[in-house]
Amino acid sequence: MTTKKMVVMAMFVAIGVAGSAFVYFPAGIARAYPIQHAVNVIAAVLLGPGPAVLIAFMTGVIRILTGTGSLLAFPGGMIGACLAGIMYAKFGKIWLAALGEVVGTGLIASLVAVPYAQLFLGTEFGALFFVPPFFISSLSGAVLGVVLATRLMKTQTPKAWQ
Repeated sequence: MTTKKMVVMAMFVAIGVAGSAFVYFPAGIARAYPIQHAVNVIAAVLLGPGPAVLIAFMTGVIRILTGTGSLLAFPGGMIGACLAGIMYAKFGKIWLAALGEVVGTGLIASLVAVPYAQLFLGTEFGALFFVPPFFISSLSGAVLGVVLATRLMKTQTPKAWQ
């Protein structure tokens, strides 16, 4: 891994952490943090699935340590970033990376969050409890990510980062 790639990854982590502190909105019983999902889509497109998952993990760790996130940031961010990266790597379409983020976070991670929350947070929520807030958050962030990734791909910046 090159120094340039690590610096770009650190920049995405910083954007994810700062964005979650300032940009959020209520989504049912939870808060939606669309910046993390936008970062996941952009990182998946520009850097691939591995770095996108690492960025989501590091963002989650920092948010938990600073008190701006919960343990649910791990399954939500990492599963969505992984699926977004895989979809983009396989098909090369930005909108499929966004679809991977929405399916990965809004559906798969929201279902994984139920036993995860029971084990680590001691909650007793039902199977579909996390689906609406995870879906709203990931969808809004994925749309933003598509817009930004599409604009970035039209510049010379991605070639310099890759």
